[in-house]
Amino acid sequence: MTRTAPGGPAAPLRVGLVGFGLAGSVFHAPLIDAAAGLVLDTVVTSDPRRREQARAAFPDVRLAAASDELWPRAGELDLIVIASPNRTHVPIATAALKAGLPVVVDKPIAGTAAEARELAALAEEQGLLLSVFQNRRWDNDFLTVRKLLAEGELGDIQRFESRFERWRPQPKGGWRESGDPAEIGGLLYDLGSHVVDQALVLFGPAASVYAESNVRRPGAEADDDTFIALTHAGGVRSHLYVSATAAQLGPRFRVLGSRAGYVKYGLDPQEAALREGRRPGPCWGVEPESMWGRVGSGESPPTGGGRPEPTLRGDYPAYYAAIAEALREDGPAPVTALEAAAALDVLEAARRSAREGVTVRL
Repeated sequence: MTRTAPGGPAAPLRVGLVGFGLAGSVFHAPLIDAAAGLVLDTVVTSDPRRREQARAAFPDVRLAAASDELWPRAGELDLIVIASPNRTHVPIATAALKAGLPVVVDKPIAGTAAEARELAALAEEQGLLLSVFQNRRWDNDFLTVRKLLAEGELGDIQRFESRFERWRPQPKGGWRESGDPAEIGGLLYDLGSHVVDQALVLFGPAASVYAESNVRRPGAEADDDTFIALTHAGGVRSHLYVSATAAQLGPRFRVLGSRAGYVKYGLDPQEAALREGRRPGPCWGVEPESMWGRVGSGESPPTGGGRPEPTLRGDYPAYYAAIAEALREDGPAPVTALEAAAALDVLEAARRSAREGVTVRL
């Protein structure tokens, strides 16, 4: 995959980005643009306003109205990034792989684990990279939890609590909140993709899944308040909450071990920075000391117990840096389709559990 200019360094890898809504414009395009060795070549969107937005942000970018326009000139591209609505992920990824192009797909890669494994098999057959954009593996608080676990500071972990809660009492509409199963909407597959992936990365495969899922807001069609309980094969229990109806937000993480616990409030600042139009730089991903979590044991007063734990720097740019390295060096994807399939196994089990009121064993 390495392309070397005569007498010079390897030429940038040219990226075609499909979709320029929230995921494409806020997350993927800025991070691709910031990655050494990658260049945003083409943006695919049929929306006139988004086309103008893309051209204003990236004056040299080429524009296409549909992904099918990319395949006849596959030789001009080195990577396809799919940030279009969930229902389009599988067909566009399939077409890109068959055109001989490596692929990054925004989460969830597919609506079912079976579809994810079929894509993984196609990529392997074609000898191409296929990765899933799970940017929250590079959240500052998640990186801090991984550090604490690696150092053994909390002892044997007994329970992991993860919350991705918002207060949005009025539905915003759009495909993400559609009740049509074909849209793959709702919080279980949206924010649930993040919290489940993080739990599996930290504690390994799930042995059983129990879930409660509700549609609480008037006029809402898809789940907007969901709880998932995992029992991991290693014995750790993960309690995962995703909600758009939380009038009081709980801690982002509460990790309870035999020696100590870690509690952290607030969200990683990188998404807010990207939404505000800021780009990765020297102070990227750093949060103020006032937002640090705390490590300790025993009762916690209202101001927080234990000692402050410095939050590691968040690093979304690391994802596309790893993609560029994998393409040039024929190395592993930073997040694989099979890892995404394992998370989809859990999400499918959670949906069944909530529907039938049972615990599902994997």
